[in-house]
Amino acid sequence: MKHPVGYNASPRVRWTEWLPWVLAVAVFFLLPEYLSMGARVLTYILFALSLDLILGYAGIITLGHAAFFGLGAYVSGIISVKLGVTDPFLQLIAGALTAGLLGLVTGTVVMRTHGLTQLMLTLAVAAVCMEIANKATDLTGGADGLAGVVVAPILGMFKFDLFGKTAYWWCLLLLFICWWLVRRIIYSPFGASLNGIRENRARMEAIGAPVTARLVIVYTVSAVMAGIAGVLLTQTNQVVGLNVLGFELSGELMVMLILGGVGRLYGAFVGPIVFLIAQDFLAKQFPEYWFFGIGLLLVIVVLFARGGILGICDGVLAKLRGGSQAAAAAGGQAASSSGAAPGAPSGGKAGESA
Repeated sequence: MKHPVGYNASPRVRWTEWLPWVLAVAVFFLLPEYLSMGARVLTYILFALSLDLILGYAGIITLGHAAFFGLGAYVSGIISVKLGVTDPFLQLIAGALTAGLLGLVTGTVVMRTHGLTQLMLTLAVAAVCMEIANKATDLTGGADGLAGVVVAPILGMFKFDLFGKTAYWWCLLLLFICWWLVRRIIYSPFGASLNGIRENRARMEAIGAPVTARLVIVYTVSAVMAGIAGVLLTQTNQVVGLNVLGFELSGELMVMLILGGVGRLYGAFVGPIVFLIAQDFLAKQFPEYWFFGIGLLLVIVVLFARGGILGICDGVLAKLRGGSQAAAAAGGQAASSSGAAPGAPSGGKAGESA
């Protein structure tokens, strides 16, 4: 659901915000045969959350967010296959730092632009990264991908298995940490300034706010989160392909976020779930035309639910609350009128006797 952010918002976690985590824990026990799929969904939720931080709250338009996702995935795979680094924490740190470094370097240039120029620059960064990965066959495997990734048990105890139990908890833990970080950011004065930049960049510059610096900071944080998501994908699949750097992935991520609701924090949770479940179902029913169903769903959401699926939920709740408030008001008026009715005749009789 959409809540106010910035100075006027309460940073206190509402009870409804714990529901996604309760459901995630329940899925582990109720649907054990879908844990591998669940780990994939959690990975894409984290990826969508990183995009929502810059697109929904800072207004940074990008179609190249897959560059950070793919870089994190490839770095963790390369240090495992080529250098023999199998510790999941070291792989995570290496992938996140490398993606963050790319975000910092490219962000200093990209964040000085806006609009179509910014969009094309982000797309160019992803295209360059993909071409490098395609040509550097000794490191990445090129078009054949990078196979043979080895991930050691977490803390030496929890081994990644075929059933996805360890992967599910690992992804859920890192998603929770990143969600907490994003929530702290958007409910802080820094988050309020990002909203101001999104609404009117020129005015924020006029009052002396360091607009470019703040955009670079949030862009780098988003890149780190996307890199972490890429590492999780490599650790759960233990193979990396060029598709993690493709434009298609960036486009699919944008579709996921639009379906859930941009700038709503939990839209990044709803969108990937709906998209991946619909993709899995439609691919089984219509292997050649499954993307038509996704496109139709997106068109319906854009035309009739500008706030995404969460926008629909907010509209329904608003109508229910409005109806209950109207019923309560009508009940109050009826009670007051019924209370005043007996008094009128008695007052009249008193006047006559006087």
